[in-house]
Amino acid sequence: MNLEDHLGDIIRKGRKAANVSADVAAKVAGLTEAELTSLEESGKSAKKPNLAALANAIGLAPSKLESIAKGWLPSEKDLSIWRELRRITTEEKGMAVNSYVVWDEVSRDAAIFDTGWNAEQIIQLVEENKLQVRHIFLTHSHEDHIAALAPLREKFPKAHLHTSSKTAPPQHRNKPNDFLQLGSLRITNRDTPGHAEDGVTYIVGTWPEDAPHVAIVGDAIFAGSIGSGLISWDQAKQKVREQIFSLPPDTLICPGHGPFTTVAEEKANNPFFI
Repeated sequence: MNLEDHLGDIIRKGRKAANVSADVAAKVAGLTEAELTSLEESGKSAKKPNLAALANAIGLAPSKLESIAKGWLPSEKDLSIWRELRRITTEEKGMAVNSYVVWDEVSRDAAIFDTGWNAEQIIQLVEENKLQVRHIFLTHSHEDHIAALAPLREKFPKAHLHTSSKTAPPQHRNKPNDFLQLGSLRITNRDTPGHAEDGVTYIVGTWPEDAPHVAIVGDAIFAGSIGSGLISWDQAKQKVREQIFSLPPDTLICPGHGPFTTVAEEKANNPFFI
């Protein structure tokens, strides 16, 4: 799976986060403004830009940005370590989005994390594995992450909904010290707003055979990038540092878009964190 954001996306996001105009960034990079616009749109440039100077100007880590330009990808993950974890990717309107299903091997109690665009693949997975859906967790309320909520709630009416949306009924809102057991698995939450006001990361731990924690992060962070700071770029980055990078290095990061990664890989390779 390719990165969610190509080089140009990362540069554009960095520039917007740093509030640097296109003409200033282009001059620093040794490009015309039209060439920079083309790079941001396509991720490619006929003329080699000065990425180190550009990175310094827009608050990105130069060596990490250059690594992205050379094709960095996170390592392939052996999901057999987490036997009861599945990723479901649905696509609509030219956008692919990841949902996740986690369950306890013995009790078959299951949790769905985000719904994606449609419910069919999730329902099929649940039925094939004879699971009992006990919980539906939302990382944030943007359309691509909740589009299939209605059919899933209709299919699994006893599943409890969890969200950090301020408009949700009180019994469905996450609380800072919440934790619940899904069979032998323990699920907690950490607030990660910035991309969305109700952004939240769910941590799944106590896996069989001491498998590393799993962090289902929504759009707080992607492999090699972050979600757009629609609420606040500074808050988005701060929450990643505080709430996600504080997890053990081998924690598996399950983003809303793009491939799996780990805390260690993002600390070492994500240009938004110097």
